Amino acid sequence: MSPTAETREAVRSRARDFAQREVAPHAAAWDRAGSMPRDVVKRLGELGFLAGPLPREHGGSGWDNETFVGVYEELGRADSSVRGFLTVHAGLVSQCLFDHGSEEQRRRWLPGLASGALIGCYALTEEGAGSDVSAIATTAEREGEGWVLNGSKTWITNGGTAELALVFARTAGVGAPVREALSCFVVEPPAEGWRALPLGVAPLGHRASNHVRLELRGLRVPDGQRLGPVGGGHAIAMSALDHGRLGVAAGAVGLLRGCLDAVLEHARERRQFGHRIGDFQMVQADIADISSEGEAAAALVREAARAADRKDPQTTRLTSSAKLFATEAAQRAADKAVLLLGNRGYGDGRPVERHYRDIQGLRIYEGTNHIHRLIIARALIGRA
Repeated sequence: MSPTAETREAVRSRARDFAQREVAPHAAAWDRAGSMPRDVVKRLGELGFLAGPLPREHGGSGWDNETFVGVYEELGRADSSVRGFLTVHAGLVSQCLFDHGSEEQRRRWLPGLASGALIGCYALTEEGAGSDVSAIATTAEREGEGWVLNGSKTWITNGGTAELALVFARTAGVGAPVREALSCFVVEPPAEGWRALPLGVAPLGHRASNHVRLELRGLRVPDGQRLGPVGGGHAIAMSALDHGRLGVAAGAVGLLRGCLDAVLEHARERRQFGHRIGDFQMVQADIADISSEGEAAAALVREAARAADRKDPQTTRLTSSAKLFATEAAQRAADKAVLLLGNRGYGDGRPVERHYRDIQGLRIYEGTNHIHRLIIARALIGRA
């Protein structure tokens, strides 16, 4: 049975309370430290957020997507790094395993992911393969009853702490159609042939997230840990990204609202020329723009979530529209917020300064906004 509006609001309220009490006060410190405590994952599990989209028979909370985006929004309002962890773990990994795993694979791994006993990562991106998935160079070659993986991945969120990874590798030669060339494997780090290394660069935003480079050298994976059919990796990757993009879009709505919170507080308290700055019409115009675009973005996210729940064939297009609009609106909100707060928005450690950095990643993750424009247009135009 689908959750009622009352249930959705109760879940959102729980997420808001956790985000504001247990995340927001520490977000700046975690950002500076470049990591978040494992206790955060434990709390996400205790509150049912890691389990949110999964059925109860697999340890899940049984929520639909429309309910779960409320959790993403509230976490994004406080800290994009925590929201990013959840999107990768629950959206890209858990939901992907449920969608494409065998019943045995579901029973084996989903309860641990739902409780937080296992941390999941999604290893798709490579140095030469970002938007162009067909350029993946990591290979998987058959050997006996399993596979041997060789290659490297980069910018893998949760990769350094993961105990379960979905790894995409080429099982067909160069030149094979991309829709038949890739396969997906479930890896259980730590494992011989698996190395998680520092990126070698400092990220602009999402600094508390665990981003790493993976080196896979002679990594052996049993055939029973192949997810879906041989050559089915491209379809698995694309369906998983729909889940991830919904989390990014909802997180952008939350980030925008975090900027609005800061702007409203500043507009009421800051006085210049004998007046609250909120009484000046140019400031009011910016506030109206941020608020209106936030409402529009939230409506797009809800519609995409409802489409996913009813398995609408337009889900991919609607999710891309939500991700595109919400992240662009949030970027405009963050830009306005930094300018309106002046030195209070420009200083290190301030929420809007962090939001300003974090939003750049949301415009890139799960497909750049250039790619989403192509997805939307091609879906509307149709195939030749």
